[in-house]
This record gives sequence, structure tokens and C-alpha cells, in this order.
Amino acid sequence: METIRLWIDALNDVMWSYLLVGLLLGCAVWFTVRTRGVQFRMLGEMVRLLGESAGGHTGADGHRHVSSFQAFAVSLASRVGTGNLAGVATAIVVGGPGAVFWMWVIALVGAASAFVESTLAQLYKRRGRDSFVGGPAYYMERGLGRRWMGVVFAVLISVTFGFAFNSVQSNTICAAWEGAFGLDHAWVGVGLTVLTLGVIFGGIHRIARVSGVVVPVMALGYIALALGVVLFNLGRLPEVLELILADAFGWKQALGGGVGAALMQGIKRGLFSNEAGMGSAPNVAATARVSHPVKQGLIQTLGVFTDTLVICSCTAFIILFGGAPDPSLNGIQLTQAALVSEIGPAGGVFVAVAIFLFAFSSIIGNYYYGEANIRFITSRRGVLTGYRVLVGGMVLFGALTTLEMAWSLADVTMALMTLFNLTAILLLGRQALLLLGDYMAQKRSGIKNPVFTKDRIPELEDKAESW
Repeated sequence: METIRLWIDALNDVMWSYLLVGLLLGCAVWFTVRTRGVQFRMLGEMVRLLGESAGGHTGADGHRHVSSFQAFAVSLASRVGTGNLAGVATAIVVGGPGAVFWMWVIALVGAASAFVESTLAQLYKRRGRDSFVGGPAYYMERGLGRRWMGVVFAVLISVTFGFAFNSVQSNTICAAWEGAFGLDHAWVGVGLTVLTLGVIFGGIHRIARVSGVVVPVMALGYIALALGVVLFNLGRLPEVLELILADAFGWKQALGGGVGAALMQGIKRGLFSNEAGMGSAPNVAATARVSHPVKQGLIQTLGVFTDTLVICSCTAFIILFGGAPDPSLNGIQLTQAALVSEIGPAGGVFVAVAIFLFAFSSIIGNYYYGEANIRFITSRRGVLTGYRVLVGGMVLFGALTTLEMAWSLADVTMALMTLFNLTAILLLGRQALLLLGDYMAQKRSGIKNPVFTKDRIPELEDKAESW
């Protein structure tokens, strides 16, 4: 097992040191410039659109449809998980407080990549049996004309989210519950596996309903607690902000290689947390029934901000208000220890409950990404059933493995699928820009609720199967 971990770590070093950091930032800056900062100038429109629909509905065809809000909730369920509590802690321990700054940077500029990929997912979505389906595999096949590329991506994301990421989520839940209640990993893992299988066998509508309830409750509760901690330590806030900035750019850190460590950890953990450009959120963005593809692109952009700028920042402040992180602790146990120092023993229990809600919602959101891509590869129902069982098995595996092994496996599979998706959206990005131009033209003409039909942009007419 140790040999396997060393091979995985070596592969991670190559991809994250030489490929992913430059490509992620390059794409993010490129799309920010080409969209004229869509993630900043249309922030008000994002909030307005999110309020348009708060639940699923039945369309004129008599079928239930996934609403914009539900699609946002499912994608946020996947984003808001261990990356926000355990991942931030890991980034600070390994990369120093400066890693938090780079998490903010990748969220701010990476949000433009999130807009492009989710808008493309809406453009290329198809009508499925239970809902619309789509995602990077679909725009690779239809947009680029390369089904093989879509199949490879579908395999990568199914392994990354259904297996690797769900192992991380399960591992973190077990560590938190062991720290708070002294429960054995194996028993927690069995219970978690049973709950997971009960939800994922219900399909996208059950996943959407569960996420639509759990995500707002967990996010608002955690934000409220974190704001309380920040207000209690308000006098120290400038000191913590100065620490983050100094560690991100300080000359001592530069001489010691600390800036590079902070940069890589911030981008790695930031990407794991907000998933901008990774190719995951487009799978659920495609399921929403909206009047224009740009609407879901904007809503998914808001998800990046919610995840990293709000929730990850909450965790970072909780940890850094407690002083220098304890190097003997890592992941979720560091976050628990920091909260215990702020509000007493109840802090550890609160984190254990919060991480259960955060990570369990991520498990079911992650599973859906895999399901959507299994359906792309094959329509055989037996294959999907087998995948569901394997996902349950990996949840149990994650409960019993080590945190280091779980994170290493997640890093390498995440890097591979991100490389494929970034290549696709760079080649197809102009189509998202055409859709954004159409949306803005309708808004400027006084249309409050823009509507897209395939004949509006002749260049995209043969692409927009469901429009």
C-alpha cells in the first residue's frame, strides 16, 4: 500500500507542479477577460435568478423537472463538503495561512470558467428518461465530435467522484465522529453506506429533494456559527488577514519555498472545494429546466462564490483565530480542535454534526455526477445498478482507509479529469460567449426574462438539440 501511495504522490507532483496550476489560472484569466468579468458585473443577476424557482415543477409535457434552485443545491451539495472543513485545514497545515489567499484567487477568477462550462452543459443537454442530462462528456461528443474523449472523461469523473471523493467524504465523517463521540470507524461507515444506498437508488429527483433541504440548512447554520466566532474575535480580524497576505507574499516564505507551497495547496484545495473548471458541476447544471442556457451558467457561478469566499473563509478564520495550527492534527480534527478552543466542548460535537450533513450531501451529489456519466457510456440498467453498489462499497472503504491515501487518490483523478475538461471548454468557449451576448442583448432590449431558441444563433442551431 505504501508503494502505491508513493507512485500516486509522484504523479501528483508532476501534474500539479507543471500542468494544472498554470492551465487552471490561464483558463480562468482568459475567460474572465473574454466575458468582461461576467462573475463580477452580473452578480446581482445571479442572485435574482436563484430566487426565480425554489422547487421542482411539472412542465407542459406532464413530467417533473429539476428547477434552477434544485440544480444549484445539488451542485452546492457536492461543492460544500470536506473541502470546506477538512480541505481548508489541510491547506493551512501544508501550505501555511497564505494558501487561503490563493483559494480566494482561484475562486474569483475561476468563477468565469465555471460560467463557461455550465452554459455549455445547458446548450448540449439532452432529454433523458427522468430529466435533462448533460455535462462535459456530452459537449465533447457533440461540440468537438470526439466521443472517445467524452467516454474517457465519463470514466474519470465516475471514478473521481463516485469512488475517490466519496472515500474522502466518508473518511472525514468517521474521523469527526470518532473525535466527538468515540465511535468506531467501521460502524459509522456501515451506517453511512446504508444511508447512501437508500438515497442514490431513488434517482435524481430524490437526490434533488434531499439536497434542496439539507444544503440551505447546513450552510446557513455553519455560516451563522462562523460569523459568531468572527464577531467574538473582531479585534483580531485585521491581524489574521495580515497573516494570510504576509504568508502568501512574504520574502521569508519566498526564500524558503513557502509561497510555492501556499500557491499549490491553495489551488489544489480550492479546486477540490469549488470545482470551478473541473467539469463536475456542469453535469447537474444540465438537468435544470431554464429558458436560457446562460441562466444556469450564472447560477453555478454563484455557487463558486458561496463555497469558497463564504464557507471556506469561515473555516480558515476559525482555525487562524486559534493561533498557530497544531502540526500534530490534520484535516477535520484540526477544525474541531480550533472550534473547541473558541466555544468549548460543544464545538467538537457541532463540527461532527456539520461535517455529517456537509459530507453526506456531497456523497449523494458526487454519486449523481457518476450516474450521469455512466448513462452517457451505456444505457444498460445493470451497469448503473452495479455502479451504485460500488459507490456504496467505496463509502465503506473510505471509512477504513487512511486520510493521506484518500486525498492522494482524489488529487490524481481530479487532475486528469480537469485536464480533459479545460481542453474542451477552451475549444468551445466561443459558443458560451455567443450565448452570453444573446442574453445581454435581450436584457438591454428590456426583456426581463430572456428566452433562447436554436434559431436565434444560426451557428449553434445544429448544436442545441433540446432548444
